[in-house]
Amino acid sequence: MFETIVWATDGSELADGALEHVKELARIHDSKIVAVHANELLTGRFGGAPLFADEPDVREKVARQVEELRAEGLDSQLEIRTGSHDVATLITKAAEDVDADLIVVGTHGHGGLAAALMGSVARALCHTARRPVLVVPPSRLIEPATRNGTKVATV
Repeated sequence: MFETIVWATDGSELADGALEHVKELARIHDSKIVAVHANELLTGRFGGAPLFADEPDVREKVARQVEELRAEGLDSQLEIRTGSHDVATLITKAAEDVDADLIVVGTHGHGGLAAALMGSVARALCHTARRPVLVVPPSRLIEPATRNGTKVATV
């Protein structure tokens, strides 16, 4: 069902959390993983400079992660996209270029005013992508509860 899965990553812990879902889906469906790191460039007086100063470090981290995926036996490649478009548009274009069946992205889970003020790549992807988008919220550590000395799951 999912021949090609795009993992949209900014190198954050949230993106790393989404990667676990990507790996599981890729194993189930024997999918190719395309890690897409998109970086919006500042234009004008900044002359196309990256938006974030740590960009080279992020690229190195994502490249290492792709190598780790390959070492785990997963068909994986890295796509770096830069441009004056917003990040969601860059990811959408990359997904179209590789004919992805699914885009997976992590999210902070901010809603309402916080999302409006800070913007949300996940939200924008849901509106711009022409393919399914799986949005992975931040995981929570759940302490196991006990009932009569037996661990039980809590939600």
